[in-house]
Amino acid sequence: MRYYLLVRLVILTASFACISHGKQIWAESYIGKKAPDLVVEKWLGVKPETTDKFLLIDFWATWCGPCRRAIPELNEIHRQLGERVTVIGISDETEEVVKKMKEPKIEYSIAIDPKARMKNKLRVKGIPHVILVDPSGVVRWEGFPLLESDPLTLKVVSDIVVSYSRK
Repeated sequence: MRYYLLVRLVILTASFACISHGKQIWAESYIGKKAPDLVVEKWLGVKPETTDKFLLIDFWATWCGPCRRAIPELNEIHRQLGERVTVIGISDETEEVVKKMKEPKIEYSIAIDPKARMKNKLRVKGIPHVILVDPSGVVRWEGFPLLESDPLTLKVVSDIVVSYSRK
């Protein structure tokens, strides 16, 4: 009986998402750690400036409803904090598929990486998944941007940027 319960507990634990600082994430936690190198196959537009800036990297797909719902907030972060924060959306879909999506309109930098190299290094299992990387390369926020208990908002990003500046 104990063995059966132990096996069920291990399976149940393995099937749940990772817990990072009290919230569920669907990836390996990188909070406070160096982020993997930013790797993409192709920029769909001009390659953005990343030197000495925060990078807000969104792993997304055109078919993903929550990914599309997060775009307006990411656009707002780009508009309001673009001098200090570079917003980047990375899809592992093809260029043709990404370019077909007309709504919602994406105002920030987009790239494709069909090999999902950075996404795989982070072990992303569910999208959208966002990381906010400070200028020194350390992840300061991560997770599902629409999570009710810890959503990614303009205020959250702004507070992190201001806090970093005070150091």
